[in-house]
This record gives sequence, structure tokens and C-alpha cells, in this order.
Amino acid sequence: MPQEISLSDVKGLVGKEIGVSDWITVTQKTIDSFADATDDHQFIHTDPVRAAAETPFGGTIAHGFLSLSLLSAMNYNCLPKVREQTMGINYGFDKVRFMTPVKSGARVRGRFTMVEARFRGGGMIMVTYDVTVEVEGERKPALTANWLTIIQFDPKDRPADA
Repeated sequence: MPQEISLSDVKGLVGKEIGVSDWITVTQKTIDSFADATDDHQFIHTDPVRAAAETPFGGTIAHGFLSLSLLSAMNYNCLPKVREQTMGINYGFDKVRFMTPVKSGARVRGRFTMVEARFRGGGMIMVTYDVTVEVEGERKPALTANWLTIIQFDPKDRPADA
């Protein structure tokens, strides 16, 4: 269970690895559901027989965007909860690189390092993470990303030194 921290603690986490998520198994059912949601039914994702015969992967692989979308679940699983937070907002990515395919049945987990925490406006702090999604048993990660998020809070809770 992730720990709970105060808004005034956030800046002290800059430069530190602050969370490693539990492993998540990427099943064929998950891949197929993602294919249905995105209308991306390319055979390398949805046809295990053809993918085994016609690709170097030995079977189907997850969509890169599926691997990326799992960051939300990984975030909730391992990052500290900010007591004063009223809402979290995904602000986007400065950089994403897909490095190793995630094969159907593989397990993945996220590692989060906080690289910046900057107060913006009255009730927001922008937090930037360097994220690595590891694939169990693989030398290279599935992906690396520079992820920007916003912690929304009541402006009256803003630390005096922010």
C-alpha cells in the first residue's frame, strides 16, 4: 500500500526513485480488449497463430500504447498519496520510447523517479517523472517515458515555502 505524504513533502522527493509497482500480467484477453477499444486489430496483437508463424516474437505482443496506458495502474499501486490532493491530472509526455515488445503473458512493472516538482498557480503542482516499464526476464525495458502530471489541491493548503 502506498504511503501518504503531505504536499510540503513533495519537493523533497525530487531526484529520488519513489515507487516500484507490483507486477502486472499482460494477458491475451487484455490485449484483445485494448484492440477492441482502439480499433487496432493488427495480427501481431490479436492472432496468436499467425504472430507465432510470421513474426520474430513467437506469438502476440501488446500494443505499445497498452503498455504505456498501464502507467496509470502502476502509479496508483506504488506512488505516495498526497493528503491534500483533490484531483490528479495527466498532463502528457515529453518523451516516450518503446524498447522491447511485451509478449502476451509477460509481466511488467513500473519504476518512477521524480525529476521535478514545480508549483503552478494557486492550487497546482506539476510533477515530472522518469518512468521505466520493466518486462520480467528481459534485459531491456518495455518503455521509458518522461511523464508530466498535475496534483490539484485547495490553494489554502499551499505550503508557505512553495
